[in-house]
Amino acid sequence: MSIVHFETLGCKLNQIESESACKIFSDYGYQISVKPVQSQNSIQEQTLRDTKLCVVNTCTVTAKAEQKCRRTINLLLKKFPFSVVLVTGCYAQVEKNQIEKIDERVVVLPGEKKDFLAELPKLLCDQKFGFDLSPAENAKKIRSLIDDGIKFTKTKFALSTDVFFNHSRSSIKVQDGCGNSCSFCRIHIARGKPVSLAASEVLERVKKLEEAGQKEVVLTGVNLCQYRSEFPGKTGDFADLLEYLNQNTSTINFRISSLYPQRIDERFLSVLKNSRVRPHFHLSVQSGSDSILEAMNRPYTADQVLKAVENLRSIFENPFIACDIIAGFPGETEDDFEKTMELCSKCNFSWIHAFPFSARPGTPAYSMKNQIPQNIARKRMERLTELADNQKSSYVQSFVGKSVHAIMEKRQDRLSRCVTENFLHAHVQLDEGVSPQDLWDQEINVKILGNSNLSECECECKILH
Repeated sequence: MSIVHFETLGCKLNQIESESACKIFSDYGYQISVKPVQSQNSIQEQTLRDTKLCVVNTCTVTAKAEQKCRRTINLLLKKFPFSVVLVTGCYAQVEKNQIEKIDERVVVLPGEKKDFLAELPKLLCDQKFGFDLSPAENAKKIRSLIDDGIKFTKTKFALSTDVFFNHSRSSIKVQDGCGNSCSFCRIHIARGKPVSLAASEVLERVKKLEEAGQKEVVLTGVNLCQYRSEFPGKTGDFADLLEYLNQNTSTINFRISSLYPQRIDERFLSVLKNSRVRPHFHLSVQSGSDSILEAMNRPYTADQVLKAVENLRSIFENPFIACDIIAGFPGETEDDFEKTMELCSKCNFSWIHAFPFSARPGTPAYSMKNQIPQNIARKRMERLTELADNQKSSYVQSFVGKSVHAIMEKRQDRLSRCVTENFLHAHVQLDEGVSPQDLWDQEINVKILGNSNLSECECECKILH
């Protein structure tokens, strides 16, 4: 039996799309492998021979992300000498020619045509494709299949699943692409114009997850603020979608991936009050300086960020609120950066995802003057990370002794870990004789005990019976 190995880098959308492709390949009889190759100390000889296709779902958000993609591709070529390496995703969209030059066994499926992965397994089976030629010849044939087939691939939402190989919490991509032109961003170039999955189709997919026993679904997209769909009697946005899903389901909970601050308005707040919306939010902030936000071409101000956080805390008791921050954007002065630090402190974010500015080819910021030296950007990153760690620790401590809902995660390493409704990743202390597998994907009530000594967990907790 041929093995198809998946490597997924980057965002939640990539993770959803890879999970869906895994399910489709599995349905057509392929064995699926998802454990990252860099974490495998040794690979059995039979596995090396049986792995005939590696799929790499790539990211282009930073130069470092692209570097990791190239490193992964080269490692797969080395580790699996009998395999074709199919590269898709955002990096494959913007640097197709560069990637194809890596090796003759590399096949590129541009990110905008990634949904062709939903059709590829059937095509391989219909043609009785046995990977019986040399890897280079197999790559040539798959490349021909893609060139012939992607012209008929219209949708951006074919990749969907209610079975997950590498995640316990389900996700649905409801929106793709972006109509904004942020001066630093390459994603809107790679993902294209905004498109939305019809509300009726979203509801159908959510209901399938609910019927399959899923306790939670993450609603995600490149820019959820640009979601648009027809609803009974009107055209609506993401707030209308969330309300529509709440009204037409009964048990499944909803988690939102990421939002622009200006989206947290009165209409949206009224929908968020539903008890099945998780108290966990991620705001795309990027800077606390209005002059830098303007240079970034962001559609909000620092005051709107602060107001968004205040609004969320007005309807949720101590929600988890995270943000993205770019350190060292061109022209960012010390005063600009201090305004960012001040905003992050005022908002008291539960976590700050800070990363240094990365000049992306094809974006206005790539050629902006007053580029910030890397050593200065690094020091600013260090200060943001220190603040993030302190605020995260304080947030965890605020829940010590309290009970919260959580979902036990399926873990390949058998670690008993859960994710709480407010996004704390906790190591679960199990009673003697209880196996983590007994609780996989189950919703439980836990009591937070304190910070964890395990590096990949934020805190310790125990199950409340």
